[in-house]
Amino acid sequence: MSNNQFGARLGATLQKNVPFLVLIFLVILFTFIAPNFMTFGNLRTLIRQISFAGISAVGLMFVMIGGGIDLSIGSQIVFGNVLLAIMMVDWKLPPAVAIPLILLVGTGLGLINGVLCIKLKIHPLIITLGTAAIFKGVGYIINQSRNIMGFPDSFRWFGQGYVWEIPVPVIVMILVALLGAFILTKTYFGRQIFALGGNEEAARLAGVNINGTKVILFMISGFITAITTVLLLSRVFAGQTITGQGLEFDCLTAALLGGVSFKGGEGSVFGLMVGMLIIGVLNNAMQLATFPDFSQQVVKGAVLLIAVAFDVYQKNRKAKETVARVAA
Repeated sequence: MSNNQFGARLGATLQKNVPFLVLIFLVILFTFIAPNFMTFGNLRTLIRQISFAGISAVGLMFVMIGGGIDLSIGSQIVFGNVLLAIMMVDWKLPPAVAIPLILLVGTGLGLINGVLCIKLKIHPLIITLGTAAIFKGVGYIINQSRNIMGFPDSFRWFGQGYVWEIPVPVIVMILVALLGAFILTKTYFGRQIFALGGNEEAARLAGVNINGTKVILFMISGFITAITTVLLLSRVFAGQTITGQGLEFDCLTAALLGGVSFKGGEGSVFGLMVGMLIIGVLNNAMQLATFPDFSQQVVKGAVLLIAVAFDVYQKNRKAKETVARVAA
């Protein structure tokens, strides 16, 4: 192997593993900066903090790999959080009935996003911005400025319980991530998703039901986001409209950091979880270092821009390599 070939392969390997290398660097850095960072209690808190966004990020990843985007995730949680609280407190429904109902509602919200994208033929970015405003607005209307409390004590376990010292939301995140990875890598439907995001016209010619697949992807995102809704309400234990707001920002940043392409056709659950850990480490370390809230927003915004820039760079590099191979 020539030096040029070795250098090219080494460079490609490093670029592919940039998110993981960044994560290792941040962990080492904050171990020295914040002495309490590497304690068992803090690490468990960190993992639990990212678990809620990590679950929803898996749903977002399905949509993004398929060439779309869902910016209504946080607003779906706002609406679902209030509705679930009303179900259990005002309607007196037991959790065993209310939880399946809210999962069905969440899937329905995803269905609305998907159908609107297909029927209106407008980019999902615009559609989900619009539905985000609608979902959030309806959540505020039915909440009526209340702080809804009085849930059954058994409901507390979902967001606050442990299984062998592992928080329940973390276990749910792992299960959702494993199932997502299996679907994407081991099933025919997973291959259809990558084909759809990689080249929609080629996927159509290959027999993929374009419209049906897009709707299903948004429904998956809505269903998984509804799982997050249940866990967050159980964690906070009060139905309020601030729960879940802005969660889509962390999900999107983690996805881009982890190699899920903004243009579709690329991504993995492992990369997504690495990106989620990067966001979690940054958030946790800044809190330990008592960074002001506004400073944290600046850092997170900068990270998102860097993630988008890196995604564009990767896409352009691969396009140039493809052109060079064809020319040769």
